[in-house]
Amino acid sequence: MRLEGKTALITGSGSGIGRCTALLFAKEGAQVVVNDVSAEQGEATVSAIREAGGTAIAIQADVTKASDVERMVDKALATYGKIDVLFNNAGISGVGAVHETSEDLWDKVVNVNLKGVYLTSKGVLPHMMERQAGCIINMSSCVAEIGLMKRAVYASTKGAVLALTKSMQVDYAPYNIRVNALLPGTILTPFVENYLKSSYDDPEEALATIRKRQLGGDLGRPENVASAALFLASDESSFVMGSPLYVDGGATFGKMA
Repeated sequence: MRLEGKTALITGSGSGIGRCTALLFAKEGAQVVVNDVSAEQGEATVSAIREAGGTAIAIQADVTKASDVERMVDKALATYGKIDVLFNNAGISGVGAVHETSEDLWDKVVNVNLKGVYLTSKGVLPHMMERQAGCIINMSSCVAEIGLMKRAVYASTKGAVLALTKSMQVDYAPYNIRVNALLPGTILTPFVENYLKSSYDDPEEALATIRKRQLGGDLGRPENVASAALFLASDESSFVMGSPLYVDGGATFGKMA
């Protein structure tokens, strides 16, 4: 029980990596605050946790709205009395080169992927600072380190999240708060599957192309990222601070011959 006695708030945990992480954290003893913009998906995650014997509540909130975030943090603290772990997982994608990206899409992706991290962290940090303890995990991406076709706004936000993570760690280390980033590669989630079906004439061909970027020859699974998040959330990573943790199948630093 690597998170026994801890309370974890996970944004965007109604599906995909967030849901998988919520289930794993609960299995490891955490009280989980499940957040999603979709109340239905958030409740579905909580139901799965409770069916497995875990403890969780669902809070519907839009991480781009300060009032929603304030309400979410207040309810989490009222329910469990503390927040030990914040996983800023909520995020969306945006496809297109700069000249193809509309202003509306740019603003939408920036709001969720970057402003959402800022607002939720801002809401939780005073509590962690008062307790002189806490762990924050920010969801970046390997595209923060590599070039990837038609991902202008997505890459911009994930690069910003990585830079923000490092800056936050300097600011909050005196309060015994650790801040680290996860940098996944392409993970086979329902979102990615739907994206492939809707964006390519031949989804299988597109999937084969993506697989070639991975040294292992396949895409990651949500469980791969959830396990990395568990390490960062646990006391086992007590000396890991301001660090990017790559979960990308070798896409960042490897190259097939």
